[in-house]
Order: sequence, then structure tokens, then C-alpha cells
Amino acid sequence: MNIEELMKAAQNVQEQLSTAQASLDQIEVEGAAGGGLVTVRATAKGRILGVSIDDSLLQPSEKAMLEDLVAAAFNDARTKADAASSQEMGKLTAGLPLPPGFKLPF
Repeated sequence: MNIEELMKAAQNVQEQLSTAQASLDQIEVEGAAGGGLVTVRATAKGRILGVSIDDSLLQPSEKAMLEDLVAAAFNDARTKADAASSQEMGKLTAGLPLPPGFKLPF
């Protein structure tokens, strides 16, 4: 492979990365806590789309538990967003001869 072909291949990968990054904002995940009493919807890019809290938790005596469940649901959504992002980016880089542990984009 000469340098011109290598540069063209790199440009193609760059374009595919841009497209993949844009598509991550279209993939939705849902994090949950408390057996689904609190849910958080987010994109695979990490943008929060919404929060749902069961009415049974909207009592002053449940404030501390509600705060913990919201934090747990956010963390669950973030974990799922990271997994969805890795899966999508893995599809793109599957054929590239990258060293182990190398992540794109840089």
C-alpha cells in the first residue's frame, strides 16, 4: 500500500468515525434503579433525555432514598450508554489493524 492509498483510507475512516459519532446521539438507553421506580433515558453519547420517578417516592420521608435512586439510575444509564457507544465504534473499527486497547476517536 503506498502513501496515497494510506491517506485515502485514513480519510475514509475519519468520515466513518464522524458518521458513527453522530449516530450515537440517536441510540437511546434506559438506566433504572429501585426496581424501575426511577428511570433515566439517555443517548449513547451520554445526553440525558428524561427522568421518570414513580409517584410513591414523592414523599418527604423518601427524599434521601429518592436522591440515591436518581444517582443510581443516572449511573446505570451512563454504563449502558458507554456499552452502546463501544459496540457501535467496535463495528467501525472491526477491520482495522489497531493495537490492543487502542481507542478511537483519539
